[in-house]
Amino acid sequence: MECCKFLLVAIVSVVLLFPVIDAWGNDGHYIVCNVAQSRLSKAAAGIVEELLPKFAENDLGSVCKWADQVKFHYPWSRSLHYVNTPDVCNYNFASESHFSLAFFSFWAVGGDCKDENEEKGRCVVGAVQNYTSQLVDSRSNAASSYNLTEALMFFSHFMGDVHQPLHAGFASDKGGNTIEVHWFTRKQNLHHIWDNNIIETAQERFYSSNLVDQIDAIQQNITTDWADQVKTWENCSYTDTTCANVYASESIEAACEWAYKDVSEGSTLEDDYFLSRLPIVNKRLAQAGVRLAAILNHYFDK
Repeated sequence: MECCKFLLVAIVSVVLLFPVIDAWGNDGHYIVCNVAQSRLSKAAAGIVEELLPKFAENDLGSVCKWADQVKFHYPWSRSLHYVNTPDVCNYNFASESHFSLAFFSFWAVGGDCKDENEEKGRCVVGAVQNYTSQLVDSRSNAASSYNLTEALMFFSHFMGDVHQPLHAGFASDKGGNTIEVHWFTRKQNLHHIWDNNIIETAQERFYSSNLVDQIDAIQQNITTDWADQVKTWENCSYTDTTCANVYASESIEAACEWAYKDVSEGSTLEDDYFLSRLPIVNKRLAQAGVRLAAILNHYFDK
């Protein structure tokens, strides 16, 4: 494990020279992992601390963006950050089967879960299933060759991705990436607005650009406004390791109801859009964090 963590230090040192803007932005992923880490049981928190690379200093949020940063080094992982639907407002999943490749053991969930080459299972839903399975199997099998540190960082990141509505968007516009609009006066694509701009604008306007205060507000909503919903969020049969199909289905529904609605090429999105969509973004960040913690607690408490 120590040699693997040393390798991760080297990889991260290099990839920081090549920043990648994708998925929830840095702040979004940090929020998800910070919420999750605050909800871990004592046993799960201890295992997470053991698995995290030393440079993380027991801060899961600090490595939650790692999976975006290593796309250059792990090109096979690029298709694992999203799932596209054929321009319909529901996610189609099929029965699951398990495949193994030299670099990636994955769940072929069928349906919409496939990459651009039509290879089944290569989407964010398959990735969530895969890395959960690696963590579970490796902890019960001392002979496993999986890198658990990487598995934890991939899993934590992909749990954030699958909750971002436009990471389950339409294939024709690549989850909003090809829809050019204006965010107030700034030209931007719709996907980037949901990854970054809504979160950043809220941080600047309501929290004096203080990420900690923004996280505190979301944490407070989890224990107050959303308190009666948390058990439902956490509910999962675990028959398929996680409930990633459910998370993706929620995301495409939110994409249609909120992200795509009233938006066309060249639209100018201002306060009406921002203020009505911000609660959706906050709730999806909260759900991702709560569910990430629930899954880690479920498996690491055993």
